[in-house]
Amino acid sequence: MIELKPERPDDWWEVEALFDLVFAPGREALSSYRLRDGVAPLATLSRVARDGDGILAGAIRFWPIRIGDAAALLLGPVAVHPTHQGEGLGGALIRDATDAAKTSGWTRVMLVGDAPYYQRFGFEKLQGITMPPPTNPDRVLGLSLQGDAWAGIHGIVQRGPEGRD
Repeated sequence: MIELKPERPDDWWEVEALFDLVFAPGREALSSYRLRDGVAPLATLSRVARDGDGILAGAIRFWPIRIGDAAALLLGPVAVHPTHQGEGLGGALIRDATDAAKTSGWTRVMLVGDAPYYQRFGFEKLQGITMPPPTNPDRVLGLSLQGDAWAGIHGIVQRGPEGRD
C-alpha cells in the first residue's frame, strides 16, 4: 500500500536522491531549474509517496512562478522510483497535488513535459508563454484549476514569490 503525504523538511535529501536516480544529476541544467534557483518548493503542495515500509516510492514538487502579473504553479519534478513505475503512482501524485493546489486557491499550473502523458490530466499546450531557453515551446503545458485561468495570460515565465491571484 502506498501512502501520499506532504513533503517534510526531513524528506529533502531522499527526494533529491530519487530525482537524481530518475532524471540523472544533470537535470539541474534544464531551464526550468532557473525558475527554482533561490526559491523553496511549496511545502503545502509538494508530496511524497511511501510504501508500507516507509520507503520512498515517488515525489512531486511545486514552485511559485509569475507570468507578467499572473501567479501560477510550476509542477515538477515528478518522479517514481523504477521499482514502482507502471503502477499509476505518477498519475496519483499529479492528481493529489493538483487537487490540493485547487483547494488551496491556486488557479493555474504549468509544466514542461510530454503532452501525450500530461493531457490525460487536463494539461494543454500553452500559447504565448515563454520559458527561459532552451525550452521547446511544444512542451510548455498548462492546466486551469478554476475556469479558463490561462485565458489572456502571456509573457515570460519568471521566478515568483508565493502568492495567488
